[in-house]
Amino acid sequence: MKQPGQETNPWLVALVVALAAFMEIMDISIANVSLPHIAGDLSSSQNESTWVLTSYLVTNAIVMPISGWLSNTFGRKRFFLVCIASFTVASLLCGLAPNLGSLIVLRALQGAAGGGLQPSGQAILADTFPPEKRGMASAVYGIAAVVGPTVGPTLGGWITDDYSWRWIFFINVPVGIALVFCVIALIREKPVARNAVSTGTVDWIGFALVTLSLGCLQIVMDRGQDADWFGSDFITVMSLVSAAAFVLLIWWELRHPSPMVDLRLLGERDFAITFFLMLVVGFMLLGSTFLIPAYAQNMMGYRAIDAGMVLTPGGILIILLMPMIGRVVGKVDVRVLIGIGLLIGRVSLLWTTNFYLDISYRYLVFARMGQSLSLAFLFVPLTALAFRGIPPARINNASALINLARNFGGSIGISFCSTLLTRREQFHQSRLVEYAHHLNPAYPDYAQQIGSALGVSSNASTTMAYVYQNIIDQATLLSYLDNFKVLGIVYLCLLPLLLLVSPNETRTAAVGH
Repeated sequence: MKQPGQETNPWLVALVVALAAFMEIMDISIANVSLPHIAGDLSSSQNESTWVLTSYLVTNAIVMPISGWLSNTFGRKRFFLVCIASFTVASLLCGLAPNLGSLIVLRALQGAAGGGLQPSGQAILADTFPPEKRGMASAVYGIAAVVGPTVGPTLGGWITDDYSWRWIFFINVPVGIALVFCVIALIREKPVARNAVSTGTVDWIGFALVTLSLGCLQIVMDRGQDADWFGSDFITVMSLVSAAAFVLLIWWELRHPSPMVDLRLLGERDFAITFFLMLVVGFMLLGSTFLIPAYAQNMMGYRAIDAGMVLTPGGILIILLMPMIGRVVGKVDVRVLIGIGLLIGRVSLLWTTNFYLDISYRYLVFARMGQSLSLAFLFVPLTALAFRGIPPARINNASALINLARNFGGSIGISFCSTLLTRREQFHQSRLVEYAHHLNPAYPDYAQQIGSALGVSSNASTTMAYVYQNIIDQATLLSYLDNFKVLGIVYLCLLPLLLLVSPNETRTAAVGH
């Protein structure tokens, strides 16, 4: 325990914050590959077990935007400590859950506790480091934020296959206990602004609107594809409730003297652009993280753990590059770094549109490394830009909104890529089938060649089954390529936004304590 007046090494604080963020972010994706095991062990269907993911994401999304208010009201260190302790206890109870219903409830509690970890942790970093060193601090935090989603599926698959799905929750317990003691020893408490509580002006209506808007939207994002989107009455109702609550939330929070979510920050041009760019970074990060392993499994036949390992070299590249980029953030215009990241992302995604059914494992790994290189150039400059010019009193609220943008962007990315994959596969299959008939002059020769190669030239049904399987494979491949094209176009369309961002020197003086 440090003595009063003794300064804490800020890099120790950065490591503690990064480890807490890594633990929480990894838990978003670590359970994905374990769902079949959870469903079998708890006697439930695969579809029912997906609520283990949905419940976590819903409560996580609700708490994240209000974490700034909670930190300001009850104290940042106290709130951060409660979040870590609650997350640890919830993780232990998740591992001990006797049935699916209790696991879903406990995962919701775990998500609520985790929702405050990222914003409060990043705000602690912004206050711990002076402006000229925040780039390196953001790099340390960025490693956890970007690598966490890529490590989760691989680690979850290995633990589930070799041990038990319950251990994907138990591994948080020793880490959480260690973090509690580290936070108590290393992080200093800031003065608490209790005026909202003491005067009874707590924005309960704002909290209710946040819960309805973000909670319903997260359910729509997570369950929409399985429920056929607006073909489902449930998804339609959730969408309408979310949209109405969003409109009311904006109207109410802009009028409230002590809003639960400080939407006025989006009136700052640089912050608003950063918010949107971070939303897209989350979209790209989790969208591509979903597509690459899925391609390795579905198109190349790799096991889940091998597909997850495709992401590992990219994660290592991020770990090596982010500190280097953090060093130059204060010396190079952030617009240049973000522009480089967007261009690299565009080129890497253009490269992935050359995928074919017989590509090598190495080719897939290099494609992912190109995407990771792009993310390394984007995350640190965007984080630095987000807090540039933000006064200390509003850092908690700014951190809450920026982390919400990244996480919700990720949810939108996974949902969008999953839906586009399904819809384009159906489209390409219907178009390719049009050529598989005897009126096409090339088809009889092709069918005869296939039959001869199979040694069943007289068995038309076997030949047709093989042809149809080829059609399905090609349609699926084309749907993946369509996803990569769309992501690449999105990257390219973001470049003009950088023209609206202020250069470094025009806002440096505004940053301080």
